Amino acid sequence: MGNLKEIKKGTLKIAEQSLDKMMEQGELDLPPDYSPGNALKSAWLKLQETKDRKGNSVLTTCSRISIVNAMLDTVIQGLSPAKDQVYYIAYGKTLIAQTSYFGNITLARRFAGVESVNATAIYEGDEVEISMTNGNRQVTEHKTAFGNIDDDKVVGVYAVATFTDGRSPRHEIMTLKECKKAWKMGNAYGKSSTHDDFTAEMAKKTVINRLLKPLIKGSTDSYVLAKAIDRSSDVRTAQEVSHQIEGNLATEDIEIEELEDIEGNYTEEEPEDNEPEDELEEEMARAAANIEDEDNPF
Repeated sequence: MGNLKEIKKGTLKIAEQSLDKMMEQGELDLPPDYSPGNALKSAWLKLQETKDRKGNSVLTTCSRISIVNAMLDTVIQGLSPAKDQVYYIAYGKTLIAQTSYFGNITLARRFAGVESVNATAIYEGDEVEISMTNGNRQVTEHKTAFGNIDDDKVVGVYAVATFTDGRSPRHEIMTLKECKKAWKMGNAYGKSSTHDDFTAEMAKKTVINRLLKPLIKGSTDSYVLAKAIDRSSDVRTAQEVSHQIEGNLATEDIEIEELEDIEGNYTEEEPEDNEPEDELEEEMARAAANIEDEDNPF
């Protein structure tokens, strides 16, 4: 794919041009204290140290346009890589910007009117009462004891979000089995030692993410923002389907084919590593032309 200087020149150029265009057209609604330029620089620094599952730099193994998309998605959502609100994951040759636990809380507060969100683990021996209101489960009472607190005895978890406008709190409840299924969909496929060593804390993050995502997705009618929020889920879903078809979970990198519908016709053939700079410029020009297509969110 060329050296780091060439990659930086191409990716940052397209990202900056695309952001300038969206800002000129009034498509971005960024926080007043948010600096898109600083976010792009921070994203670039993070990307330089990000590896794929084989230990290779994502800057050399992932398609250029998916790298640009990941950087744009970071800025469009107003997230800060420096604050670990987003992290970058390679699925085959496609790079995505995955919103973190901290990022989801930030987005929920900014767009969904969430005031606070808290999660609590349920342990063996706890007494929990659950009610149903309009089809929604709610924990109405939870009695526990200090002796019950043990990561090896976690059986479930729940989270509660309160809102600035005083509407009724929103609850989400998950069993540990449901949490483990969600972990298997992650990049580590549930095999991270962190999930075993800190089961309660990881389960809390999982249930908070599940609680907040519908609130975030339903909070905006901006196509650009919605596309940025959905992109990582689209790629992860494609990867999950590929794994199920192959029956080969967590053993190989997934080459996601025909990403046009997911990436908005961004997918391009990878150039050779020894590509000269003038050809790189030409490819970047073609990618920039794609960005201006009316069917393209960017």
